[in-house]
Amino acid sequence: MGDRLRLAVGVMGDAASLLLFTAPIITFSRVIKKKSTEEFTCVPYIISLLNCLIYTWYGLPIVSYKWENFPLVAINGLGILLEISFIIIYFWFTTARGKASHMKVVAVVILALTVFCITVVISAFVFHDHHGRKVFVGSVGLVACIAMYGSPLVVVRQVIRTKSVEFMPFYLSFFSFAASSLWMAYGLLGHDLFIASPNIVATPLGLLQLILYCKYRKSGITEEPIKWDIEQNAEISKQLQLVTNNNTNCKSSMEGLN
Repeated sequence: MGDRLRLAVGVMGDAASLLLFTAPIITFSRVIKKKSTEEFTCVPYIISLLNCLIYTWYGLPIVSYKWENFPLVAINGLGILLEISFIIIYFWFTTARGKASHMKVVAVVILALTVFCITVVISAFVFHDHHGRKVFVGSVGLVACIAMYGSPLVVVRQVIRTKSVEFMPFYLSFFSFAASSLWMAYGLLGHDLFIASPNIVATPLGLLQLILYCKYRKSGITEEPIKWDIEQNAEISKQLQLVTNNNTNCKSSMEGLN
């Protein structure tokens, strides 16, 4: 019964994580449409890539016992593909922001890949049993997971300063909270602290993002309404000018008749 419940929670965790990983599609559709990354940052997606790489490795039989953590491998393997796609799109549309932006993105990606490669090499060749490998890889994954769920907090300062949540997408924050809650339960049911621990920290972080969103969601940028008001006022001015001209013409005509 316990194993079935854990598997069910794992499947729900996969579903929530899938929604979390695909939530940025909305953001990147906007980037592609505007051909600009605007004020969005690539850091959360690079950290998510590192997290997916680490936990895919953690779930494989070389680290875990057989396929006990197969749900981790399934969802994080898909997450790797999605995060790489997002990073490529971001890199492509930072052209207008100059060479410095490109170099920054490349440097952070190289750092993340280096951390992953070092983790793989050490766990595969230094540790010779599943327990040692799980402790080491799980410790690295713990830091990466907390960083992933907390990375949207990079824009929290901007949200508070501008009182706008335009650059803190709701779905990213919501699915972050849902996924971390389910994986926390999955880890606790399996007595796996390396899965449960980071999510115990990540769940309150996701909740904080939702609270901020609820507080500032009505304070978004209102460019379109302002534009509409200007156009509407201009139209009213034209109509008033037309009426004034007609009245003037009528008055002139009557004076001519007199």
